[in-house]
Amino acid sequence: MKQMLTFGRYCKRRFNQRVRKIPIALAGFTCPNIDGSVAKGGCIFCKNESFSPTLEHEPKVALKMNPKMSENPLLEMQLTQLHHQYQWQSAFHKKKFGIAHYMIYFQSFTNTYAPFDTLVKLYTEALSLPYVVGMSIGTRTDSVDLKLLDFLGELSHKNKQEIWVEYGIQSVFDETLSFINRGHGTENMEYWINETKKRGLKVCSHIIYGLPKETEEMMLTSLNKVLEWGSDGVKIHPLYIIERTALALMYQKGEYEPITLEAYIKLIVESLRIIPKNVVIHRVSAGVRNDTLLAPKWCFDKNIQMRAIRDALKEEGIEY
Repeated sequence: MKQMLTFGRYCKRRFNQRVRKIPIALAGFTCPNIDGSVAKGGCIFCKNESFSPTLEHEPKVALKMNPKMSENPLLEMQLTQLHHQYQWQSAFHKKKFGIAHYMIYFQSFTNTYAPFDTLVKLYTEALSLPYVVGMSIGTRTDSVDLKLLDFLGELSHKNKQEIWVEYGIQSVFDETLSFINRGHGTENMEYWINETKKRGLKVCSHIIYGLPKETEEMMLTSLNKVLEWGSDGVKIHPLYIIERTALALMYQKGEYEPITLEAYIKLIVESLRIIPKNVVIHRVSAGVRNDTLLAPKWCFDKNIQMRAIRDALKEEGIEY
């Protein structure tokens, strides 16, 4: 039976122990696709609170950062939030699951879209927290530069801690990226993945199955491309519809039909046949367990997804 390299298995091999990602959501972060720098309104499916429940519990601030700011008056608040969120989440995982080592995951919005000095202080502080073995940074390929990657490479080498850069690729088709209002195309994706890896950093590429107008062949092409570009890890999840988004309006007008659980499982089975054994699979499911979810209803419970996915994989001789 082919055993896939899940993130949990990877951490056990890499660190000789279980490691849990601690999601962090800090006030003041936004996205160039929201603030008008490259587009307005964000992606058609975007409602960041649904992707990061931690964000719902943080204070809303009017000021939003961007890389051109000369100073950041929110920094002290952000450092306090970083410590607070880490402390309560790490304590929870240690008490409930016996996990004692962690990886900081800057998850919500575009976590490199801020003044360089702010990023230096936040990332350095994150890696200095007790029992932290590494860090993962969610961002976009149009929101990094060589100066930042140089710093991250030096930080990882100096601290001997692992740093992942997680790029939201979503699709490798420009027509899809334009339709979902992504704010950029595919032209520099391969370049930034390569530049990231050159500095000893790990790359995780996020892709979405079920995007409007995409066929199964297109979705698998996106997977094959990010593997061809040298991604060290992949994160796959279904597109689900959250209320008060542009995608929700399309769905309510009958202009978009979400992917079925059966079609998604079929794609995951085929994807895991393709993914090499040395590529880390960070995720193959996603959902939101609250009333903001409109469809598909099977995304309400990730446990249901994973049971169905694992059963289908076992029939194909694949252990996830």
